[in-house]
Amino acid sequence: MASSTTIARPRRRALAIFLNRLTYALCRHWFASFVLLGETLVILPWLAPVFMKFGLVGAAQTIYMLYSYACHQLPQRSFFLFGPQFMIPLDQIRATWRDTANPLVLRQFIGSPELGYKVAWSDRMVSMYTSIFLGALLWWPFRRRIASLPVWGLVLAALPMAVDGLSHMASDLAGIGQGFRDSNLWLANLTGNQLPTSFYIGDAIGSFNSWMRLLTGAIFGVCLAWMIFPVLQELYEDGARQIEKKFARAGVPL
Repeated sequence: MASSTTIARPRRRALAIFLNRLTYALCRHWFASFVLLGETLVILPWLAPVFMKFGLVGAAQTIYMLYSYACHQLPQRSFFLFGPQFMIPLDQIRATWRDTANPLVLRQFIGSPELGYKVAWSDRMVSMYTSIFLGALLWWPFRRRIASLPVWGLVLAALPMAVDGLSHMASDLAGIGQGFRDSNLWLANLTGNQLPTSFYIGDAIGSFNSWMRLLTGAIFGVCLAWMIFPVLQELYEDGARQIEKKFARAGVPL
């Protein structure tokens, strides 16, 4: 009579073969998996206001909650859908919702039927993560001809976003809406006040603050994709070759 150990060996072998085939499939189709995951990651924040609009409050709040761990979600630095404006000034949010300068309170505002509903990511996060996804799609057709961006290149690409983000943080220490990045008087003086007032003040689309968040996020996102994806391509291809050799030595078809 066969022992339990003897019976278990074929089962373990079958499980090992299955797991190796699964890993091989992932190695061969890793980019398709990324596209599916990346597309979901980028689209979900935009679905939150859609769900709010159509009364699916529970689904919307789940998305807001999940993305709150990766983003400050301040409403004056976020996009809004289904309202009269794509971005809402801080003063208007205070006047129509709650008169507060506390960022922990402000981030709770997700919108209203009159103002529209907030995308679950800030404008910088939308720019950065969408750029990673689009950068990867642009890289894929030329993957055999583009070398990975060196680390120092990514550091340089991150500097503008770091300066912009840290200056926003320093400005907010004076109070939300009260700091040097809210008035940008330094920029007005530097440019001789030649540009419209709306360019200097606030966070609306077309303002200096908005442009800097969008541009610095996009630069970092594209460069991050440029650095990471050639490395991933090499790792997954090497993994696929190792599994092919293992199956060839064992005489087992893939």
